[in-house]
Amino acid sequence: MSAIATTSQLNRSIGFYESTLGKKVVMAVTGVILFGYVLGHLIGNLQIYAPDGQQINHYAHFLHSHGLLLWVVRCGLLAAVGLHITASVQLWLLKRAARPEAYVKKDDLPASYAARTMIWSGPIVAAFVIFHVLHLTVGSVLPLATLPDGDMDVRTNVITGFQNPAVAIFYVIAMALLCMHLYHGLWSMFQSLGVNHPRYTPIIKKLAAAFAWIVAIGNISIPVMVTLGVLKVQ
Repeated sequence: MSAIATTSQLNRSIGFYESTLGKKVVMAVTGVILFGYVLGHLIGNLQIYAPDGQQINHYAHFLHSHGLLLWVVRCGLLAAVGLHITASVQLWLLKRAARPEAYVKKDDLPASYAARTMIWSGPIVAAFVIFHVLHLTVGSVLPLATLPDGDMDVRTNVITGFQNPAVAIFYVIAMALLCMHLYHGLWSMFQSLGVNHPRYTPIIKKLAAAFAWIVAIGNISIPVMVTLGVLKVQ
């Protein structure tokens, strides 16, 4: 009986996901997870400005000292990214099939530049994440420096990486796209979850824009400060 109930529940879950609403809910839930990661990542990145110059290395050491938990989080994030991209592409294909010809005149939502670039800004940001991992985790882009105790010297690696103009420019472009993606994704997420009201939607849009700008400016400030010589290898 339990096996039958489990199968029935699985079939209902699959049926729900196959609907447009189901895909939107998956995008919203995974979006919450990824937004939380982006905020946490920003807080970690900004530790490069700590006066002692080593706070970001202490932070990295703390994360890597919890190896099993770190890999659980990484796998969860990878699953969220996969589901988010899959649901996004499927929704785009459904929309394209339902309306093969574009509207002659778009209303405020589709006319938003962020809305119209969601389908390709997401994959570009994903490609940047892969590059970022290869650069600062794997070390296959540039040689990585280590501390005397053998841990990665994250601060030095970030600064030397951004001293390469190509890496710095790629990072700035990716953060600009992330800003647009976050803006549209945040407030449309509330719409997907049914939070859509003339009184609240403008407020949600403003908060989404503020969050997106904070993330973009905070992250972009690092390669800019490296280029200006404010952040230097100690």
